[in-house]
Amino acid sequence: MALYDRDYTSTEAGYVQESTSVSFMKKTYQLFAASMLASAAGAYVAMPYALEIANYRWFLFGFVMLMLWFGLGATRHKPGLNLAALFVTTFAMGVMIVPMLAYYIGMGKGVVIGNAFLSTAVLFGALSLFAINSKTDFGSWGKPLFITFIVLFVMSLVNYFIFNSPIMSVLISAGVLLLFSLFTIYDTQNIANGAYDSPVDAAVTLFIDFFNMFTSLLQLLGLVGGDD
Repeated sequence: MALYDRDYTSTEAGYVQESTSVSFMKKTYQLFAASMLASAAGAYVAMPYALEIANYRWFLFGFVMLMLWFGLGATRHKPGLNLAALFVTTFAMGVMIVPMLAYYIGMGKGVVIGNAFLSTAVLFGALSLFAINSKTDFGSWGKPLFITFIVLFVMSLVNYFIFNSPIMSVLISAGVLLLFSLFTIYDTQNIANGAYDSPVDAAVTLFIDFFNMFTSLLQLLGLVGGDD
């Protein structure tokens, strides 16, 4: 009887743990979807002011970086404020890419935006499913992925301010797409394994992965398939 009780308790504990994990994932993806809507709203509202946003893009970029590195961290354990920080940040990121979106629309290549978004959604979904169902542990990817991110970030700044090379832009965009595809696998598995304390933190991570995949793929389609 004692053995039966022990097995039953273990099974029940495993069920509760699995149920909690599923609930956490559900809340995370709900917040991720809401973040996508907030970002889309930011892009929609700011579209008429694309030129002004382009003139102040570095201030907006600085604000987004400040929110990602400090704002979200400062509100992490403050329910309500962390949600506000999440939506302010994702809204601002939608505003931030308005000049890029306006450029393609102005060039009559608005279809590229739709193609990039659809392709990103399919790729992101496939990678997420792979990460959740894979039995491989991707926990060791964190450090090399972060180092690669720093290298690509520095290369993009050098190219923007010094070389302004279209070929280098293609290579960097391809590198960013690959990097955040791998980040999607790494982050999704971490979320599934309970590495995050809050669904808000997990949703931010997924949004950043999706956002960077989308913008890099948009640049690739615009640069490589610009004449289509």
